[in-house]
Amino acid sequence: MRQIKESKTCQFSYEVHGMEKIPEEGPALIIFYHGAIPIDFYYFMAKIFIHKGRTCRVVADHFVFKIPGFSLLLDVFCALHGPREKCVEILRSGHLLAISPGGVREALMSDETYNIVWGNRKGFAQVAIDAKVPIIPMFTQNIREGFRSLGGTRLFRWLYEKFRYPFAPMYGGFPVKLRTYLGDPIPYDPKITAEELAEKTKNAVQALIDQHQRIPGNITSALLERFHKKQEVN
Repeated sequence: MRQIKESKTCQFSYEVHGMEKIPEEGPALIIFYHGAIPIDFYYFMAKIFIHKGRTCRVVADHFVFKIPGFSLLLDVFCALHGPREKCVEILRSGHLLAISPGGVREALMSDETYNIVWGNRKGFAQVAIDAKVPIIPMFTQNIREGFRSLGGTRLFRWLYEKFRYPFAPMYGGFPVKLRTYLGDPIPYDPKITAEELAEKTKNAVQALIDQHQRIPGNITSALLERFHKKQEVN
């Protein structure tokens, strides 16, 4: 048994469980649940760099590339906006790549019940198949308690579907306990279809949510978890 080290260099108390599932070298596709603001992924990228000496590229929504002054930040976080061929090229070059299939829609329209909002998206699965790489499912406990979105209301849903821009207000910045959990890698299988792999990956992320997340999420409880004894994992 070993204890996961906790990061206290940021506003949030942050841990990663399962870092050993990230390969020391070679490609892998990380698929994660998207919080209202994916602050957990920024910390996760830093952890990978510190403990593995590796960078992890991430696919971001097209709208963030249009925000004035964001280009340098996106370069720092190794963000890209597809297309699928570019993602396959990055993985075939031996890099780590992360995708949130729910993207902005999940960020805005999911809530403290942590429902996965992927629709019928399976492009990420086709990327993994084409690049012949494993998929590593990822979920961060309490990410919805750190920041919350009002995008699930009828008005903001309509605005997003109409203009494809995240108009919904958000609130938060609560210094909750964040724990990122990495599931067992789903190995490349040449016989599986993109639809089957997408469903298998969704089930793996859902299993992490079911195992590690209080439903519905509670901001007070997530704040108090900062003072709980550190968890131990194999």
